[in-house]
Amino acid sequence: MKFPGAITSARFDQSCPGTWPNEWAILLHGLCRSSRSMAPMAAALESAGYKVLNIQYPSRSASIDILSEGAIGPAVRDCCQNGAVKIHFVTHSLGGILTRSFLSRHTLPQPGRIIMLGPPNQGSEIVDKLGRWRLFKMINGPAGTELGTGGDSTPNRLGPAHFCAGIISGNRSINWINSLLIPGPNDGKVSVERTRLAGMADHLVIPCAHPFLMRHPAAIRQTLFFLANGRFHHS
Repeated sequence: MKFPGAITSARFDQSCPGTWPNEWAILLHGLCRSSRSMAPMAAALESAGYKVLNIQYPSRSASIDILSEGAIGPAVRDCCQNGAVKIHFVTHSLGGILTRSFLSRHTLPQPGRIIMLGPPNQGSEIVDKLGRWRLFKMINGPAGTELGTGGDSTPNRLGPAHFCAGIISGNRSINWINSLLIPGPNDGKVSVERTRLAGMADHLVIPCAHPFLMRHPAAIRQTLFFLANGRFHHS
């Protein structure tokens, strides 16, 4: 399943500046968001020399497996057809779970590194508490209801990372009602602890709320550092 107009930003020319010849970055936004939310990150990556595919996908329309095939499959093929030597991913929230879902079924021919911003890698208590509400289902769609903390939830069934993953979590919230439902430090959607993933290469916490992680200056700087070095810059 390929979503119409899925690729909203692409650099196919070979004249980008930087030291990464023909390395591509696939960007995936979060639930109920759009590719516009990833625009500052896309601009920073392009300025650093990466070719960027900023993917627009209908996050509320289908299950995680279906969304991942429809959004990521065509993007990976586009990268390969344009001679990608590495394919990286930069994701926000649900986008990270889509990437894990896709990579659980496919092997990338040119695997790169993966940045996950605020991913519910072990699910979110918000879904545990509210996921059965009709209004929650209407707003968040099938994928949103898959993000609980139970052992049979989609994030917890996908297993550990078999790829180089760097995870950035926020510990600030602008939604105090949600935060009352989440134990420990959290970003208003997912706890710092539940962003962690077995097998990850590195983990970093920044003072930011969930909706703003993908445009936070520190997150952008650390994303560029991780893609180049396979680790974050811990000061």
